[in-house]
Amino acid sequence: MYTFLLNPQGKILGDMYCYNLGESTVVETDRSQIEKILATFDHYIIMDDVEVKNVGEEQTVLGLAGPNSRAILKAAGIEIPELQPLQIGTACCTCDCECVECTVVRGGDESQEIYELWLAPKDVCKTWQALIAAGAITVGSEALEMQRIAAGIPLYGIDIRERDLPQETEQMRALNFNKGCYVGQEIVERIRSRGNVHRKFSGFLAESDKAIAAGEKIFAGEKEVGEITSSAVLPTESGERTVALGYIRREAGLPGREVTIGSVKATVIQLPLAGIASAQPDEAILHKA
Repeated sequence: MYTFLLNPQGKILGDMYCYNLGESTVVETDRSQIEKILATFDHYIIMDDVEVKNVGEEQTVLGLAGPNSRAILKAAGIEIPELQPLQIGTACCTCDCECVECTVVRGGDESQEIYELWLAPKDVCKTWQALIAAGAITVGSEALEMQRIAAGIPLYGIDIRERDLPQETEQMRALNFNKGCYVGQEIVERIRSRGNVHRKFSGFLAESDKAIAAGEKIFAGEKEVGEITSSAVLPTESGERTVALGYIRREAGLPGREVTIGSVKATVIQLPLAGIASAQPDEAILHKA
């Protein structure tokens, strides 16, 4: 599951993916959040027989995305089980006549083929080379950032900040209104029962490829209604356009509404963004985290 870690005021301390392994739970998060999340976990372990450990140095992640991902994994000698979104399993890689055991996780979007391979650092190089030989195309952090923005996925520390409330982020997949008590539950439930928050996370498609900086204010007519948190110039069906993510007041944030961001004209777009050429590569892209 994808989830938020909240403080008693309902503010977001971090976001993470949690995987149930039976006797243990694996938490996957951005490296920049590790210290704060581990400290929060330790703070709430009092009488429980629980050990919290950072295993980030023991594993490296290779990510593969695109409609040919599964075929390329098979061509590289990596047999993976049939997995549902966010399901975790084991795989065996027979590259260079040597079997490599790894953990495989499928991404949360059921409409796309996205996989992560969790391996020991010593096994990364040969697995990487096997995937490239099978047809995977390597990409770097810039391409991943473009894909993230095209998909409308907020990044903690950039698009999701500690001052933001959970419902403002539009990440309802991170919330559960049926579970038992948890830190921040009172605020989350109060928002649900009394009505929506005043602003929401949204996407914006500019009329040109002119750069839009994070922090730029959004205007509807003469009224300031929001701010941009991240942006990128992306190839779209009508040529290169600037796509931005940010927060806008709900009454001004209807899809199709025209707004001004700095000196740039733009349109509010429903997330995930449609018609972005980079959102679904034709082959399979490979990256290392």
